[in-house]
Amino acid sequence: MSEAAIQTDITAKVQLIKQRMALPAIVAPMFLVSGPELVVAACRAGVIGAFPTVNARTTAVLRRWLEQIKSELAVAESGAPGKIAPWAANLIVHRSSERFEHDLEIVLEYKPEIVITALGSPRRVTKQVHGYGGIVFADVNSVLYARKAVDAGADGLCLVCAGAGGHTGQISPFTFVPSVREFFDGPLVVAGGICDGAGVAAIEALGANFAYLGTRFIATQESLAPAGYRKMLVDSTEEDLILTAHFTGVPANYLRPSIERAGLDPASLGVRKDKKFDSRNESRAWRDIWSAGQGLRAVKEVQPAADIVSDLELGYVAARKRG
Repeated sequence: MSEAAIQTDITAKVQLIKQRMALPAIVAPMFLVSGPELVVAACRAGVIGAFPTVNARTTAVLRRWLEQIKSELAVAESGAPGKIAPWAANLIVHRSSERFEHDLEIVLEYKPEIVITALGSPRRVTKQVHGYGGIVFADVNSVLYARKAVDAGADGLCLVCAGAGGHTGQISPFTFVPSVREFFDGPLVVAGGICDGAGVAAIEALGANFAYLGTRFIATQESLAPAGYRKMLVDSTEEDLILTAHFTGVPANYLRPSIERAGLDPASLGVRKDKKFDSRNESRAWRDIWSAGQGLRAVKEVQPAADIVSDLELGYVAARKRG
C-alpha cells in the first residue's frame, strides 16, 4: 500500500472512531492511575479510555485486565451498538523497559484499535499493530521527536505540550500544532492543560483531532489513585506544581505538597543524570510523589468519570455554538 493510501485509510478509521464518541477526547494513560475500571467507564461515557500496560504489575495481571476491558465493553456494546468509544493500550518503548516484549505480545493478542507508544520510537510496534488493522499514535514533546516518530511509521502523534501533567513538553499547542502540520497530515492528539469542553473545541480549531485529558480523571471514583492523591488534587491549584527532572531524568510536573510530604525540599532538587522508566525499579514518583497538569484548578471534587465526560460534552457543544 502506498504512503498516500495508508494515510487515507488511517483518516477513514479516525473518522469512524469519532462517530462513536460523545466528543473528541482521550482519557490519557496515567502511570499508577489508569486501570480497567477507568478505561471501561471512559469508553462507556463516549471518550477513548487508555492505560499504560505497566500499571498491571505483572503480565498475568495485564492479561486479566485486557480480558476485563474487552468483555465489559462487549456487553456494553451489545446494549448500545456503535455507541461505545474504543480503548487504547499505552506501551513504554524505551530500552530500559524490561516489560516491553512481554507486554507487546499480550497486547497483540487483544488487538486494541489504538496503541499509544511513549518514551521511544514507535518503530518497535508499528508493523505488528498494522498487521491486525490497529492504529499507532506516538507521544512526542518536540518537533524533532515528531519528525522522528513520523519517519518511524507512526500513524498519528500525541503532542505533549506545555502544561501537561507528568512527563511534559515545553511548547505551546498554538506553536506545536502548526509546526507539525507543515510536514504531517495525519491525526493529532494534543495534551497540555486541557480541562474543559471549550478546551477540547479549541484543539479542533487548531487543526488537531483529539484532546488528551489526564488531571481531571485522576480525581475519579474509578481511578487507581489513592484517596490522599485525589484530595490533594481537589485542594491544589496550578500554583502548587513543580517542574523537575529529578525523579526520572525527564522534566515532569509534580504536586509540591507531595514532594514536601516525602521529606524533600522542592528548592534543592537536582536533575537525574540517567533516564529510568522501568517500573520494576520503581522510584518514589509516581507512587509517593504525585503528578498533575496545569488544568488542576478545574478539579473541584471526586466524581464518577461519566459525570466529567458529561460536563466536558456540555462545554464542548456550547463552545462550538459560539463558533
